[in-house]
Amino acid sequence: MDTDALRLFVLAAEKLNISAAGRDLGLAPAVSSARLAKLEQTVGADLLHRSTRKVSLSLEGSDFLPFAREILAQEDAALAALGKGDAAASGTLRFTAPSTFAQLYIAPRLPEFLAQQPGLTLDLRLSDAEFDLIEGSFDLALRNMVLQDTSLKGRKLADDTRILCATPAYLAEHGTPSHPDDLQNHRLVAFKDLSPRSLVHANGQTATFDPRSANSRLIVDDGLSQKIATLNGAGISINSVWSVDCELSDGSLVRVLPEWSAEAVSALWLVYPKANVMSVKVRVFMDFLLDHFGGGKAWHR
Repeated sequence: MDTDALRLFVLAAEKLNISAAGRDLGLAPAVSSARLAKLEQTVGADLLHRSTRKVSLSLEGSDFLPFAREILAQEDAALAALGKGDAAASGTLRFTAPSTFAQLYIAPRLPEFLAQQPGLTLDLRLSDAEFDLIEGSFDLALRNMVLQDTSLKGRKLADDTRILCATPAYLAEHGTPSHPDDLQNHRLVAFKDLSPRSLVHANGQTATFDPRSANSRLIVDDGLSQKIATLNGAGISINSVWSVDCELSDGSLVRVLPEWSAEAVSALWLVYPKANVMSVKVRVFMDFLLDHFGGGKAWHR
């Protein structure tokens, strides 16, 4: 299989523009179209839908794209093993992460990373909603999860400790809980759902807090909105330590039940589609994130 044609296909799939992909590889539009047509003839499927107005991936193209990327990664690794090829990161890296974490930590560091990797373009999808890595053709994702999906591989970035928080003014008005059972008498800013949560004391004692037993009149699916509502006195919320680190430091939020934390069932993971060889662009961005945020060094005071 012609790996030059594969590289053209991957670029065209990322840009959704065959001519632009060809220009990046120094090819004339007619040559690019002919080379992609020959690749489609080789694999026996239409990989791209073309019209006079736009280009889009076909269903077969979406299925084929991860394998094309894997073949190119294998080629790059083979050449690197012989001291040949281009060891620098290049192309487009598709990355998805929770919006709140990205705004607080990743986005401020991106100029530094891009300066280090002049050949790389970042295509970011930042949302608390999770995208499917395979269907979305993502190279890498930051997830708060228990890593179970067998189609993914990952490296742990940091623990994700969850704690209860409120403003001093809210606690002064409504009282400070001394035990998890007291939470049912308070307003709660809930995140996404009202599933019962296990709380663990520093001495190992456990308790179960059911948000449905509290006055949960505000349910949000965005971490930043949850924190903002809490900061404005909406009630008590369970937050990741990384999300409220600055507010705890300046006193605008305080820990509620400071000896208790939500039982850890997940962590922050960098996950990527399973492959035999990790591409250079994924490796350099993962190393950058691990260097700056690994182990929670950016927020553990």
